[in-house]
Amino acid sequence: MTIRWLTTGTLLLVALLSSGCVPVILAGGVAATTTVIHDRRTAGEIIEDEAIEGRVKAALGKDPELNEQSHINITSYDGVVLLSGETPTEAMRTRAGEIARIQREVRRVHNELVVAAPSSLMTRTSDSLITSRVKSALFGVKIEGFDPTRVKIVTENGTVYLMGMLYRAEAAAVTEQTRQISGVQRIVTLYQFLD
Repeated sequence: MTIRWLTTGTLLLVALLSSGCVPVILAGGVAATTTVIHDRRTAGEIIEDEAIEGRVKAALGKDPELNEQSHINITSYDGVVLLSGETPTEAMRTRAGEIARIQREVRRVHNELVVAAPSSLMTRTSDSLITSRVKSALFGVKIEGFDPTRVKIVTENGTVYLMGMLYRAEAAAVTEQTRQISGVQRIVTLYQFLD
């Protein structure tokens, strides 16, 4: 019985290896598989974006002042890094952007950090709710071939950042759909256009 399961597992692993799904397994299993299937980035690009986020986070963590006094979210999409959150001074905001910019494979940095005290737990909870509402609302975009999972959504203090590789008609529809969501105070579009 154990040998049969071992053989079955080995065959499954060989099938996955030969189909190019190894990065998917390493990226987190079934959920990541679904993402890779629908994403316009390759599996390698998705993994590289995750690695970029990790490198930027580690580099920012080595700066004790930034680490202790700031609330910084790092999002990477196709090598484009979004820094969102709060930091207490303009100098620290600039420093965070420079640290992100010099990391390997970073093509561009959008430094959207706000000079302010870190946001409260209540604000962060509200932002998570807004993100969920936007994600749900995007299923209402009626464009043939559009997949709402291709849009990366980050919400910070009521500001919604939209990232993704989209056609212009898709981007316009996503932005309009996002405008309809309660609690959205501002929208920042960081799309990469395919047309």
